[in-house]
Amino acid sequence: MFLAHPAMDLKKKYIDFYQEWKESREEMIPFVIKRNPEDFQSMLDYLSNCEKGTEPPENWIPESSTYWLIDNNEMIGVVNIRHRLTEPLFKAGGHIGYGIRPSKRKNGYATQILSLALEKSKELNLEKVLLVCNSTNAPSKKVILNNGGISDKDFIDEQNNILKRYWIELK
Repeated sequence: MFLAHPAMDLKKKYIDFYQEWKESREEMIPFVIKRNPEDFQSMLDYLSNCEKGTEPPENWIPESSTYWLIDNNEMIGVVNIRHRLTEPLFKAGGHIGYGIRPSKRKNGYATQILSLALEKSKELNLEKVLLVCNSTNAPSKKVILNNGGISDKDFIDEQNNILKRYWIELK
């Protein structure tokens, strides 16, 4: 099991992952998987530009790195690491967003993808990272706590959702 940079040779695996998620009709998390992969090279260029800080999403941060979790020759999940926080991300987004394809949940992959993302965050010279999840999302809270999350002050968003905020030290 490993994190891979998005690449053309992983196109079929990504399309299978994307189609499963679309068919589930669940919200696509993290935000980068909402991008239609029909023009796959354009999507790869977009992700590369986000990492370089040359094409940030609107109201987002200049640099974010995306990785794909591969296990047994199958794409399992996606993680996006924001290199720094804006005020909105500090309140309600955090440094790391991840998602596991619907058919692979409850198998420990979320805990593993976050653990691997924390290693990548260290490589980015981050000293600590913020993770945020909805207070009703017990599985995400468990994943964050299993990776050393320390609870911080909650945030209430515009829809009155209570967002749990956790810090993980990387030193």
